[in-house]
Amino acid sequence: MSKQLSSLTALLVLLVLWELMAKGLHLPALPPASQALAAFFKELPGPLGFNWLVSTYRILAGMFLATVSAVPLGLFLGRCPWADRLLGPFFSLIYPVPKVVLVPLIMVIVGLGDSAKILLITLVLFFQILLPVRDGARHLSPYLVDAVTALGVRGLAFYWHVVFPAVLPEVLTGLRVASGTAIAVLFFAETIASQEGLGYYLLDAWTRYAYPDLYAGVLAMSLLGFILYSLLEWLERRLCHWKYL
Repeated sequence: MSKQLSSLTALLVLLVLWELMAKGLHLPALPPASQALAAFFKELPGPLGFNWLVSTYRILAGMFLATVSAVPLGLFLGRCPWADRLLGPFFSLIYPVPKVVLVPLIMVIVGLGDSAKILLITLVLFFQILLPVRDGARHLSPYLVDAVTALGVRGLAFYWHVVFPAVLPEVLTGLRVASGTAIAVLFFAETIASQEGLGYYLLDAWTRYAYPDLYAGVLAMSLLGFILYSLLEWLERRLCHWKYL
């Protein structure tokens, strides 16, 4: 409860500072927090809520696809040195490339719909999950491996009951760290040839000089990131409770 209270207090402090700064500067591009919140709750049942749901769907789909593809591959590479030696150099070359530069290429190949945005998010999250999972599986305690193999645990059972639980904290931590980056990439993708999503909503409000609506969109995108981060943190505490003992 203390953490929730601290977060609420920090939010209230930021809103008060925002309100005071806006009223002190008197800039059209910086409306008071009260106006932005009023626009947020006014638009939420309409266009803002719809675009928020579209962006949420794209983020969740990308996170799901990245997880189900990166985790098994990371486990395999971590426990099979020959496969890691074969494929590792390719991932090392691709990982540093900013995935946002692939937006035009992805849209040319996949199109301008949801598939392009989801694929971009999947690519961003894929490497954020793959590398920690691979390293976690690689550095699994040899004493633990010897003990379970001596009991006859091998094959898929070994991966499911031993390796996967050991690297689960890395999976959830990678998702938490990458969730903010994924939202930033989604915003960029939704501002290019898109007619829906929070990125489109923000760009549309900006071109109309509707600054309260613009800040309402910023609040909605911030809320999306906060919910995702909090949900992943909650899952980590529930599924990896031994880390917090």
